[in-house]
Amino acid sequence: MDKNENKAFEWYLKPAESGNALAQNNLGNCYQYGIGANKDEKKAFEWYLKSVNDEYALGQFNLGYCYWNGIGTDKDKKKAFEWYLKSAENGNIEAQNYLGHCYRNGIGTDKDEKKAFEWYLKSAENGNAMAQSNLGYSTCYENGIGTDKDEKKAFEWYLKSAKNGNIEAQNYLGNCYQNGKGTDKDEKKAFEWYSKSAENGNALAQNNLGYCYQHCIGTYKDEKKAFELYLKSAEKGNAYAQSNLGYCYLNGIEVEKNEKQAFEWFLKSVEGGNVSGQDYLGYFYLNGIGIEKDENKAFEWYSKSANEGSASGQYSLGYFYENGIGTEENIKDAVRWYKIAFDNGYEEAKDMLDNILLNHRI
Repeated sequence: MDKNENKAFEWYLKPAESGNALAQNNLGNCYQYGIGANKDEKKAFEWYLKSVNDEYALGQFNLGYCYWNGIGTDKDKKKAFEWYLKSAENGNIEAQNYLGHCYRNGIGTDKDEKKAFEWYLKSAENGNAMAQSNLGYSTCYENGIGTDKDEKKAFEWYLKSAKNGNIEAQNYLGNCYQNGKGTDKDEKKAFEWYSKSAENGNALAQNNLGYCYQHCIGTYKDEKKAFELYLKSAEKGNAYAQSNLGYCYLNGIEVEKNEKQAFEWFLKSVEGGNVSGQDYLGYFYLNGIGIEKDENKAFEWYSKSANEGSASGQYSLGYFYENGIGTEENIKDAVRWYKIAFDNGYEEAKDMLDNILLNHRI
């Protein structure tokens, strides 16, 4: 153990025992992370609890964090909220951000999106990078939660947060530049911000950067780099990257073609909620690619993707109903799904509808 850490622990101990809130909090930190002492989360919790007697904001935040994560005590979201509230009211910007999260999701308190916005705003204005990102995306300006939707303001907060080093905001900023959301479209800047976020370990940005390399967005085409980035992101559990990796294996892009591996990656992607992966699984089961052919399972996967808004899945479901694949033939349901697919931009669905009408099948 480092000699300086031992000395720091000793220096904190005496004033902490004399009732100094700052030293008590610091001693809790030493025990929590094993700095100058053996790691002991129970003692960490006890010292944080002592530090809050003087309404010390940082100690209050740390105590809330202990209750939130079950560090040295039982998990208790209600108590976590109460301590975050005290800390936030005493000016702690991290607690203000956490409080926004509590109100946004109804954790330890009633859900209140307006209060979530207000606390995110306080924290963001005081320089908290995570709150600045939250103000832009997960609630607030981009999605109009707790305030009016305003993509320009969302972009401005992403920019502040990204410049403050927040890797999620760096990725969101890349998305803004790529799609012209709240700012002028600029694919080169999109690539640059995705790169920063990806280099700092953000899995979603690694996938997005891979997509840039694969499709020449703000950079040159480099499918080898795309594959490598998809793999990094996929191994971290990113469902979009898992689907993209499945596509690479299916088509032999910078890797030997392997339909079984492709199927496995698409399966992982749907476990993470990826809708396009559901379409691919339907296609695999329908044609017996990488798995035994099973029209019933194909129908089930297309049904899932269709009900989750995939125009491709909706079109395929219409085709299954029209031709009785994996289900009983039902022309009315076929027409219904073709119409939904067409309304969602799947142009081929109109030809199918016209063909049904032409042949007097309805």
